[in-house]
This record gives sequence, C-alpha cells and structure tokens, in this order.
Amino acid sequence: MAAAPFRFLSERTAKRSPGRARFEKGQAIMRTCVYPGSFDPFSIGHHDVLERAIAMFDRVYVSVLNNAAKRPVFSVDERVEMIQRMVQAEGIENVVVTHFDGLLVDYARAIGADYIIRGLRATMDFEYEFQINALNLHLAPDVDTVYFMARPEHSFLSSSAIREIGSMGGNIKGLVPESIHNIIAERLKKP
Repeated sequence: MAAAPFRFLSERTAKRSPGRARFEKGQAIMRTCVYPGSFDPFSIGHHDVLERAIAMFDRVYVSVLNNAAKRPVFSVDERVEMIQRMVQAEGIENVVVTHFDGLLVDYARAIGADYIIRGLRATMDFEYEFQINALNLHLAPDVDTVYFMARPEHSFLSSSAIREIGSMGGNIKGLVPESIHNIIAERLKKP
C-alpha cells in the first residue's frame, strides 16, 4: 500500500502556526522541512539523515548554508550541484536542493518549512544543537527541530575527516554517496 502524499493537520499544529496553516476538519496539508548544512562535502551520514527525513516529510529542502566564516573546499554552487546530482541519480522526488544566507529560521519561514532537520553524532553535537535550538525557538517559536541520531556506523564521520582523508590520497569510498564519489575524490586530491 502506497503512503498517502499528505498528512492531516492537527488542531494543535494549526494553533501553533496560525499564519501558515489553516485548519478545517479533514484538510490535508504538506509537511515541509529544511535540512540545512555546509555539506562540504555531502557524506553518507548526511545521506542517512536525508533518507529518514524524506520518509517523514512530504517536501524536504536540502539547503546549503553560505557561511562566510568557513573556508569551504567546494563552492556553494558546486555543493548544490553535487547534491542535486545525487538526488537525481537516486530518483528522489520530494527533495528540493537550494542554498541560503542569513538566519535559518527566517529562511525556514520563507520557504514554508515548519521543521528543521538535524543529525546528532555524539554528546558534543547535542550540546551545540541544544543551544542553537533554544535560540531558534526564541526567534521562531513556530519552527520546531527534529533530530536524527547517527547510526553507529556513521557516528565517527564528519565532512572535515573526509576532506582530510581525501586530500592525503586516502580512499573515501563508502564515506560519500557513490553517485558523487568521483567528483569529491578528484577535487580533494588537488593541492
């Protein structure tokens, strides 16, 4: 049996988000979330979180943050293109790949997302995410965050570790999605 494309909006959710969601008994709405990150590069850990988000939400925006404080290996456009290539190669239909600047909660509201998706690997991630969530709720109480715990086989993985391994000529196969492995491996080998 195929999953229904829409979920029914609860009265509680409608009261929380009065500007966006209009509740009438039996009215179906799309559940939209944003999965933000630098994704430099997109890893199998990111991919795992994405797979779990697309199972829960009708539309998932994978949104590359243009963070001026970081010095990325891949440009924002390259990261968006790589993720789009992976999404197309896997035939995923409910994902939109974009980029953004500024406050995440402002961006979430602009695209109509009521939820932010984040992955957690370890205690260190939890402490950081706990603080960010508190600030996001202060700025936008109508935008919730959904956390996915890393699977044990991905808990060690980070984009910085992939960059380091790849830049030293190490094998990153199995650390990044197969459909974009060659693009990432070639770029990381360059001095």
